[in-house]
Amino acid sequence: MASLVRRFQRKPTASEDASEDTIQPTPISPSSTKAPVETGNEKLDPEIAVDPNDSTAKHEAEEDLEPDVLELPLTVRRIVNLEDDPTLPTLTFRYFVLTVLFISPGAVLYQMGIYRTTASPYSILFVQVASHYVGLWLARILPAKTIRVPFTKWGFSLNPGPWNSKEHVLVTVTANSGATSNAAWTAISLAELYYGDKIPAAACIFFMWAIVYLGYAMAALARQFLIYDPIYIWPQSLMQTALFETLKSSSVNSRIGRKQKNVFFAVLVGVTLWQFLPEYVFPFLSSLSFLCWVAPENAVANFIGGGIGGMGFLNLTLDWSNISTAYGNPMVMPYWTSVVLFIAFAFNCWVLLPAAKWGDLGGFKYGLMSNRLFLANGTRYPLTALIGSDNTMNETAYAFYGPAYMGTQQIWALFFDYSSYISALTWMILFGWPKIRETIQKLHIRARRQGAQSVNHLYSDRLNVLQRAYKEVPLWWYIALFVGSFVTIITILAKGLFFIPIWTFIVALFTSGFMIIPFAWLYSLSNYQVPIGSFNELIYGYMIHTKAGANHRHPAGSSTYGAIAGDIWYRAQYMLQDQKIGHYMHIPPRDLFFSQILGTLIGVPINYGIIKWVLSAKGEYLLGNKKDPLNQWTGQSLSSYNTLAVQYVLVGPKRLFAQHIYHPLPWAFLFGAGAPFVIFALHRLFPRAKFQLWNVTIFASGVSVFYGNLSTGYTSRLIVAWFSMRYFYRKRFETWRRYNFQIAAACDAAFNISMLMIFVFFSSGKVVSMPNWWGNNAESVERCFALE
Repeated sequence: MASLVRRFQRKPTASEDASEDTIQPTPISPSSTKAPVETGNEKLDPEIAVDPNDSTAKHEAEEDLEPDVLELPLTVRRIVNLEDDPTLPTLTFRYFVLTVLFISPGAVLYQMGIYRTTASPYSILFVQVASHYVGLWLARILPAKTIRVPFTKWGFSLNPGPWNSKEHVLVTVTANSGATSNAAWTAISLAELYYGDKIPAAACIFFMWAIVYLGYAMAALARQFLIYDPIYIWPQSLMQTALFETLKSSSVNSRIGRKQKNVFFAVLVGVTLWQFLPEYVFPFLSSLSFLCWVAPENAVANFIGGGIGGMGFLNLTLDWSNISTAYGNPMVMPYWTSVVLFIAFAFNCWVLLPAAKWGDLGGFKYGLMSNRLFLANGTRYPLTALIGSDNTMNETAYAFYGPAYMGTQQIWALFFDYSSYISALTWMILFGWPKIRETIQKLHIRARRQGAQSVNHLYSDRLNVLQRAYKEVPLWWYIALFVGSFVTIITILAKGLFFIPIWTFIVALFTSGFMIIPFAWLYSLSNYQVPIGSFNELIYGYMIHTKAGANHRHPAGSSTYGAIAGDIWYRAQYMLQDQKIGHYMHIPPRDLFFSQILGTLIGVPINYGIIKWVLSAKGEYLLGNKKDPLNQWTGQSLSSYNTLAVQYVLVGPKRLFAQHIYHPLPWAFLFGAGAPFVIFALHRLFPRAKFQLWNVTIFASGVSVFYGNLSTGYTSRLIVAWFSMRYFYRKRFETWRRYNFQIAAACDAAFNISMLMIFVFFSSGKVVSMPNWWGNNAESVERCFALE
């Protein structure tokens, strides 16, 4: 695993020292705790300017560093400020103002976008950059006045002094907690949209709060292993830290600071205006299908080159939402992760799809590019007919209509989804166990020694030493959060409001808690978060088809179970990621914990309001009763959850897997368990070939993505990743360090701003549709007219 981490430990060449504007890393002094002022025009430190291939130069550069600094990975030393000022204010009036300001639009856009075929998530990088400048503005205009809270002795200052990095980090972390979606949207949406069951608003909101807080509470299981040890760099956290440090230095009136600010706003305005073209005026740009232009009347060429309902071969996109779709922004993900994901896409769309369409792969020849269920003749399956009284299976209807079929692409998506879940465990045991065992031994030592008050006392690197100045979050805080969330969900389930029996909730706690460490371990190294997938729904299907679950077979029950089990490990990973940012930026752990709780408290009610709006305004598109001309409001994710609900809850896994087309699915568990052993063996035989980067979990998870409605963007994504995370990172590191994250943030933010403007101007009141023209053809916006 050390070789995997060294992937991120890169030094620039000596030629990179030529720039006059290079920012010098913060001087390192063991006795100092206060951060110095950065002028932004110093030369590179000799430790940074050496040739990475020159071991002698490396030794000479590092020999003068303090031992506690050398314990940190090189990339961390280059980016993180290794000094701290514990006196800086944190939870200020400005913090609370900016928290509300940035959470509200994020919770709207993120929740709305999750119903779309493609949606760039509300960028936390945008919040990170924009909140910095708004914070500086508030520090200039707010009066330095103390406000007393009536009838108490407490008070607070409207302006406690200059805007500082600790406030900045806490605003960003709070937005990351609240300006997002909530996994319960699937159960709420399925129940109301497909089955006409409306859950009371209060129950929905408290349930959504509780599943998030359960994840936060259970993050305590992994934080001892993955936060304090320097080897777990958490790429997303390190990248955001780099941006925090860059913005801090840009606050000083330096030429670099002005350049960075100008680049950010130039890209923000330019991409915002550009996105009106592929998203509204000129959607042809969203999928450039060259094979459709070369052979416009050839159905085979159209299928191979089509990005909407085709293979997407030689297909490019100029729409940022398609570039950053599914996997997130390619400019903030390690390059090797992007390569593995592209190979997964190519294997799915360029190997398996043609094998299924023109070969003998799969026995069901209908619905290859659909994730809905079908009758044997290829027509849509009447799912509601299978629901009998008290949400039981209507056996008479099932006997009449016959088994439910799904397209072959959806079957192999399930296969690789199952295998990704199992492979995460095997991969962590093979590649990660030695380091985890070492941490367990250190925790055992801590338990025997009274002097180790907290885990950061077990590590002697500079970052852990600095964090000892702050009080750690006591374990009972996590326990209290868990108990409160646990009681809330038990109460809701006891009232029969979310369709699952209480005992399955207990199972979800244990199974999800067991997976927190392997999934978080993978995320801490690769920046790839394994999707929730359908494994949880499969477990629920088996449980509910026992005698104990016979009275709880509402189709939305599988999504309820999946929301609980999935959000536990999702939110645990998010909390750990933000805690690593706090570790890098020297934030008091208790303030960080509070900010994460507050973000969810604000964001969840907004999420619920948007869920209700989408179901009301876009329900016909989501159900497929009306066709969205841009193929955006297809609700394909929601449709997939409904497919799983019918299969696992009504039909049942045992009867489902008895059908011949589903026979390969149980083999997925063997593949997931065994494939990592093959890669591990190759890694041991050829240690310099970097087989440890060919992560089976990431590959399988990438293949499990359903590409039927949209297969464009992935080639463009790889191109962006190559320029950003390989070429500039290796050849122009100083340029990369200064501008990469600003540009990434500006692109994500611009898409969100343009989407909001299109919604406000053309959809919020009277709907204004773009007239059809050559670049907005009513039949095919990518002009693949022969696509079947």
